[in-house]
Amino acid sequence: MIHIHLDPVGGVAGDMFIAAMLHAFPQLEAPMIAAIRAAGLPNDVTVQIQPFQDFALTGLRFLVDEPPPAADRSVSHEHRAFADILAALMSSALKGNVRDRAIDMFTRLAQVEGQIHGVATQDVSFHELGGWDSIADMVGAAFLIESCGAASWSIGSLPKGSGMVKTAHGPLPVPSPATARLLEGFAWHDDGRPGERVTPTGAAIVRHLNCAAALPPGGQRLSASGYGFGTRRFMGMSNTLRVMVFDDRQISAVAREEIAVVGFEVDDQTAEDIALAIGHLREMEGVLDVLQIPAYGKKGRLMTHLQLLCAPSVLEAVLAACFSQTGTLGIRYHIAQRAILPREEITVSVDDVAMRVKVARRPGRDFTAKLESDDLRNSRAATRAQRERIRHDAQRLALAKKAIEK
Repeated sequence: MIHIHLDPVGGVAGDMFIAAMLHAFPQLEAPMIAAIRAAGLPNDVTVQIQPFQDFALTGLRFLVDEPPPAADRSVSHEHRAFADILAALMSSALKGNVRDRAIDMFTRLAQVEGQIHGVATQDVSFHELGGWDSIADMVGAAFLIESCGAASWSIGSLPKGSGMVKTAHGPLPVPSPATARLLEGFAWHDDGRPGERVTPTGAAIVRHLNCAAALPPGGQRLSASGYGFGTRRFMGMSNTLRVMVFDDRQISAVAREEIAVVGFEVDDQTAEDIALAIGHLREMEGVLDVLQIPAYGKKGRLMTHLQLLCAPSVLEAVLAACFSQTGTLGIRYHIAQRAILPREEITVSVDDVAMRVKVARRPGRDFTAKLESDDLRNSRAATRAQRERIRHDAQRLALAKKAIEK
């Protein structure tokens, strides 16, 4: 499994992302250019990938050169309606997944632009972002994201920059309103260097990738890195976006995900009512498990410690349910990483009864199997010996079925 971390040393822009990715994945250069052409890039618009070296580092630059504007045009970028860009991408020769990623990026930009300027998304017209350089950035990024094989992405703290940026709407503060809206919730820092450090195209790419705030823990091998340079120069610092490619295929049997851990104590409810409360909590969507542990509190009072595991997306609903189902006055929670084994459910027949068996593969070992306890409870087993026999037969049949599939 490949994980890619973005390190915004100088900032994040669409051209910097493409250059950094191509520096790390040089084999994708020719097919990426072909994909950009397939999106309808005119023949008089040139695409170049150039080696670049500043005072400290070497890497690449991604450049898109458009013909000079007509004499009667006051800006160098053509204004394009979002609806026109969407229609062009939909009718292009781009492969489906690449096209869908590019459309998603432009849609995210159109949504925030519409919110900021008070117009419907379908009525948004792109000004600075309507040029072929921005379209090439989005399509090129979509192709690289789809082709690099990354299963997850993360990004470091973003440089805020300072000052104003010239736009068709007049001077706007840095980061631009669209960039700030797209990257709400991300970590930012001020390194004291002025200018626009994260562009709207860079923000749309980062938001599309759903970047985490940190690398996943453990077992990561750095297999490649790349540096994509922007056009601005900073005194004493490289204006680059670094891509770091991590590969954990040697432990690919283990997947990782974020999980919310919720814990609290109850000392003023009967055991019967706590059991009912736990039943309600366990049935909530997104709740993975509820653990009940006897504990001693202040003054030696016996209490019950409850711990819930749930998806981070339902954390607020779970907290509200804990307060409504129990008498606790305070709840502790945090977001944690957990490692899990990929598993699948295989159905087998034992004594003419369907049994579900969870089959998982452990690192360095073969498959292991475990019978679903609810199915064993519903079986005809009347004694412990019969349950053991059913469990053994079901798990043996599931492993045999998995071996045949291999």
